[in-house]
Amino acid sequence: MARVLVVSLNYRTAEMTLRSVRAALQAMQGMDAELVIVDNDSGDGSFERIEQALATEDWAQGAPVRLLQSGVNGGFGAGNNLGIRAGMRDGSTPDYVYLLNSDAFPARDAIRRLYDHLETHPEAGFAGSYIHGEDGAPHVTAFRFPSIWSELEGAMRFGPVSRALRQKSVPIGVPGATRRVDWLAGASIMMRQGVLDEIGLFDETFFLYFEETDLCLRAARAGYETHYVRDSEVAHIGSVSTGMKKWQRIPGFWLDSRWHYFSKNHGRGYAALATLMHALGGAFWRLRVLVQGKPPADPAHFLRDLILHDTKALVRPLPERREAVRPPVGVAAKAQAE
Repeated sequence: MARVLVVSLNYRTAEMTLRSVRAALQAMQGMDAELVIVDNDSGDGSFERIEQALATEDWAQGAPVRLLQSGVNGGFGAGNNLGIRAGMRDGSTPDYVYLLNSDAFPARDAIRRLYDHLETHPEAGFAGSYIHGEDGAPHVTAFRFPSIWSELEGAMRFGPVSRALRQKSVPIGVPGATRRVDWLAGASIMMRQGVLDEIGLFDETFFLYFEETDLCLRAARAGYETHYVRDSEVAHIGSVSTGMKKWQRIPGFWLDSRWHYFSKNHGRGYAALATLMHALGGAFWRLRVLVQGKPPADPAHFLRDLILHDTKALVRPLPERREAVRPPVGVAAKAQAE
């Protein structure tokens, strides 16, 4: 049986992470799989709380689980890269890597379903789950790659334009069956280690957001498909670590990530055009807000922040890619005996 490495990234959500890890360990039963928890330098006692749980709680005794401390919070991609590079307990590399958000809880067969799908679909490099809330409501996690047209459509929010550009819209909706997609949210996604060896791990220039989009695009350009697997079901709370649902103003790291995605993959000219299209669509929407009394749909000053940020980004050098952070010597792993 092929081996699976499960990576769980924690940032200041120790209890939630432990709950997610318990669900993952149940879903891993019968598989040749190990789990590594990476604490992304939470600094709030999370590492110590998880370490204590692994040492003392009954469910963790003999479980194939380890704990790593990143030493610095380099973002979502850097934290997951650290877990992926840690490999299996014996130092070897797995056949598959499964990323699970700390606020996601796989059904008992969810991981096995992704594994079986990749085993029987060699054309697929990545496979992700159907995600739903704890109330059972489906989450939109299957997407098309962003483009200048998706920027216009998404910002304009105008029915006739959305219908004309329906094949360009980034969200696909909630597919009713397993299918190929462009990219998937990273809450529950399994990846072939061989594909990662070929295309590389997450680009750590992205602190948060767009890193999964970029990775799936690199896989697609290398000839590998990304599949949405409907019968792999995972409950997900969402935005627990990032606080996205409570943003009053768009954070700079989101703007940095968006610009980096477009400029890296399509060039600076295309990135500038994408921003122009978003500005046109956004201006049209704001006119409707004024005339029709529609409620605002973006964080405060979003369009202004976007235009100012990208104007500056257009004339400054691209940020250099950061290397993955490795755990400090002596804090590399806290393992429970198998």
